Amino acid sequence: MRLFVSALRKLAPRMATLLTFGLLAGMLVLIDVAVVATRGAVEGGPGRTGNVLALITFPGAYNQILSFILGLGGLFAVIYGAAIAGSEWTWGTLKTAVARGESRSRYLLATFAAIAVVLAVGFLFTALVGVIAAALGASVAGIGLSGMGDRAALEALPEHFLRGWVAITETAALGFAVATLARSQLAGIGVGIAVYFGETFAGLFLPDVVKYMPFHLATAAVGGSTGFAPVPSSSGPVMSTDTALVLVAVWLLASLVVASGFGERAEITG
Repeated sequence: MRLFVSALRKLAPRMATLLTFGLLAGMLVLIDVAVVATRGAVEGGPGRTGNVLALITFPGAYNQILSFILGLGGLFAVIYGAAIAGSEWTWGTLKTAVARGESRSRYLLATFAAIAVVLAVGFLFTALVGVIAAALGASVAGIGLSGMGDRAALEALPEHFLRGWVAITETAALGFAVATLARSQLAGIGVGIAVYFGETFAGLFLPDVVKYMPFHLATAAVGGSTGFAPVPSSSGPVMSTDTALVLVAVWLLASLVVASGFGERAEITG
């Protein structure tokens, strides 16, 4: 618990933390501003208005906001996990902890536990900013806010939040493990980004293989390519969301086992 609390205190003021969730929240606000500002332009296009205004129309806006966060959140999370893990080696904090007699694996696992908590808080913060921005945008656009109190939508939010949190935590664990193995922030970030875009490209040719890869599983665990937003009848998740969630947990645990196992045996120099 002491290591966990210490890691939380370190992560809270980190620039990586502020940038990660500040960028996500800022992008959500900008998108809502763009939707409101261009409403008149899109109204002239048949069939386009409803889709665009869905971003600021409740109760559907709840799922649209979560889907947007998860769409970019996986990439942001893998970068964040890699940045934190890599800094433990480049900044020498792991070496200092080991010199004090701390267990290497316990220190690394406590650090990742703190990352998971920060992701949950950041995810919630970004979602709240998105809801507020959507509500303000709806008011400016003259759209009613009665849907904000929709009981079914509100009751579904906790499960959606937990699924989304587990999904982005899995991608953060991937970046964390790679950066630990490479002992480098840049290597972890680079490999994480490469896997993200590599999966997207490979999915066009090897869908039956790629569906078991971490980013595809994270997407499937929350309902498919559109996340929690309504999925067109012609598409859908490549597997059941529950099966995907179990496999996400397997990737998450495997990444942590690899990271902690390497940390126990690695030579710490510098």
